[in-house]
Amino acid sequence: MSVEWQVQSPESWKITLPCTRAEADALIDDAPALDAFDPLPTLMTSEPDPAQPDAWLIDVYVEGEPSAELIAVVRALAPGTSEAPAIARLEDEDWVTKSQAFLTPIRAGRFHVFTGAHAGETPEGAVPFLIEAGRAFGTGHHETTTGCLEMLDRLATDGLTFANVADIGTGTGLLAFAARASWPDAAILAADIDPIAIDVTRANMAVNAIPAGAIALHACPGVDHPDIARTGPFDLLIANILAGPLIELAPGFARQIGREGRVMLAGLLADQEQAVVAAYEACGFRLSERLQRGDWPTLVLTRQA
Repeated sequence: MSVEWQVQSPESWKITLPCTRAEADALIDDAPALDAFDPLPTLMTSEPDPAQPDAWLIDVYVEGEPSAELIAVVRALAPGTSEAPAIARLEDEDWVTKSQAFLTPIRAGRFHVFTGAHAGETPEGAVPFLIEAGRAFGTGHHETTTGCLEMLDRLATDGLTFANVADIGTGTGLLAFAARASWPDAAILAADIDPIAIDVTRANMAVNAIPAGAIALHACPGVDHPDIARTGPFDLLIANILAGPLIELAPGFARQIGREGRVMLAGLLADQEQAVVAAYEACGFRLSERLQRGDWPTLVLTRQA
């Protein structure tokens, strides 16, 4: 099934490229190489036919006719395909609004995540967050983010409490928001290596009526940066990134986790789980909780006393 989107401006364009599911998953709704372009392109991935689960599409929307440099960057997002990108000029309707409407609301545990196109549709008893798709990862639509939301809900439902929580690689800030909703009295820190993500998180706090200062925001790498280190130790650290960085950061995370504190890890594929768990076991953690959505597990490991 396909949906045609048109745009208000005659200078809006779409670049479409076939890709595999693995290539789409690797993007996780974001491609840092696109950040160099102004105006900033909008990236979306989709599965047009569920009967062909490995046949996905990359769509990149941009104001103005795409340059050869942008087309080359998009082409590099799917190295496994031999097809050239399809380039189309769009007309008449607001494609940003149409793309937001395509992102249907997500329910994960107690949390309801939606875009502005679906405002007013919050189920009774749900905790709502308005998160528009844009310049940072974490709209809730990827299994890694959904898994973290479900795990946060599970921990809170099981009666666990945390006083000091860090969300490392926060993206849109969604997981930090969910942690704050789960443990209102906790100190919450959200950090990201990308300053754009912190700007997006700050804007999302305002949209979701989270007071400025309720979540400490830091644009910095890793967890050994002084802005983060002085805030620890944490009793819950959330990291929805990728398997390689999770393994590399294990010693640093261990230094910032208090006795019997926990790390929640996501962004790894199931076949990467053993290596990630081994890295944290070597730092004194043990696997205590696990759930899996699609090919993507969410892990909670507890620091041993």
